[in-house]
Amino acid sequence: MRGMWVLYAASDIAVSKLTAELNTESQRRANNLPMLSEMISQLQKKAPQNAIDPILEFKEYSWKPLSSYVHGGLHAVNRHSKGYPVAMLEQVLKASNGVNGLVAVFGSILTGQTTLTRDVYKSFDKYADCFQMKGPMAL
Repeated sequence: MRGMWVLYAASDIAVSKLTAELNTESQRRANNLPMLSEMISQLQKKAPQNAIDPILEFKEYSWKPLSSYVHGGLHAVNRHSKGYPVAMLEQVLKASNGVNGLVAVFGSILTGQTTLTRDVYKSFDKYADCFQMKGPMAL
C-alpha cells in the first residue's frame, strides 16, 4: 500500500522521510506519515483507477479481519481458544492471497510493461475463487 502511495501520491517531503538514514530523529519525523485512509484518499486523486481498485477491494473485504489477526485482536484471541472453522480459514487464505495480488499489481506497474499489469488483473478474474474481490476490475 505504501509503495503505491509513494509511486503516485506522496510528496517529496514524505518520500525524504521514508528514505532518510534510520536514526532516532528520522524515526520520529516518519511517525507522522499518513495512515491507510489518508493514503487511499491521496491515491484516489492522483493514481490511475486500475491501481486503486484492488486496494479499495482489499480494504473493503479483508483489512479489518486481517488487522485483528495481526495485531492480536478479537479474531486472534477467540480463535486461539476455540479453533478455526474451515470457512474462516478459507476466508483468511483468500485475504492473504489479496495481499499477494496487490504486490503483483505493484510489481507489474513498476516494470512499466502495461501488458504485464493487464495480465495480473486478468489473473484476478481467472482465479476469482482464490480471492475475496467482489467487483469487476478496470483494465
